[in-house]
Amino acid sequence: MQINTYLLFTGQCEEAFKFYEKLLGGKIEAMMPHEGTPAEGGVPPEWKKKILHARLTTPGGVLMASDAPPGRQAKPQGFSVSVSVDDPAEAERIYNGLAEGAITVTMPIQETFWAKRFGMLTDRFGIPWMVNCEKEYTRSSSTGSRSSTCSRPPASRLSTKRLRALRRGKQLGAVRRFICDSWLL
Repeated sequence: MQINTYLLFTGQCEEAFKFYEKLLGGKIEAMMPHEGTPAEGGVPPEWKKKILHARLTTPGGVLMASDAPPGRQAKPQGFSVSVSVDDPAEAERIYNGLAEGAITVTMPIQETFWAKRFGMLTDRFGIPWMVNCEKEYTRSSSTGSRSSTCSRPPASRLSTKRLRALRRGKQLGAVRRFICDSWLL
């Protein structure tokens, strides 16, 4: 099974995918306009060159998209496209690229208790993104002879005072408080 994100744009799918291709180091494998397909008759004449289906393969996965015809458009909400990288400099490069002309910066890229770098924004095309470069934590196994890596610290490694502060949101905004509670439950 593979789960892919399918994005709906309001007429700027081609521009967005060319930008994402360059920024994410991907390859556009499909860019099909409405024109010349059975769907052509269902869109206004000015919409025929807009994208019916696009597919972008990146080193980390696949993004697909189309331009939603007038009357079928809605503001993207309730999700974010999440990009996870191992290098903080790469996280900053991707975040800064997406931030150019961003509609909203929800959280500037920065270090958090779980990440070397993490940031959230809605790019200039109206797509919400999260960029994450997680920290690695080493913990001893129950025998003490081996270690394993986990992507976040176990709650027992955080002091009770720190957990309370994180849950109350002292030092954290609403978005970070939500993320913190999700990770600690």
